[in-house]
Amino acid sequence: MDAQKTYRRDPADRVTPCTLEDLTLLYHHASGQTHMVISPVPELLACMADGVAMTAGDLHDCLARDYDLGPRDAAEAEIAAHLDALASLGLVRPA
Repeated sequence: MDAQKTYRRDPADRVTPCTLEDLTLLYHHASGQTHMVISPVPELLACMADGVAMTAGDLHDCLARDYDLGPRDAAEAEIAAHLDALASLGLVRPA
């Protein structure tokens, strides 16, 4: 895991979200797959909504405005792991 890797979210029209209480469904148009996600994935994607390339540190700063994330190093490691998982699903891509 490299906390300095940058990722970019695809344009919003490529993924259609549907929120059902604590669960969010993400329909990925390119693959035709629907992914079920929970927090913090929707919040991560919301921080990336403008399409700017972001690192785990950038996302930490965005999320820390609204949430208590605990120790920075641990939180950034978790965010980086989520980014790697989202990239494997095609929901974000390396920038």
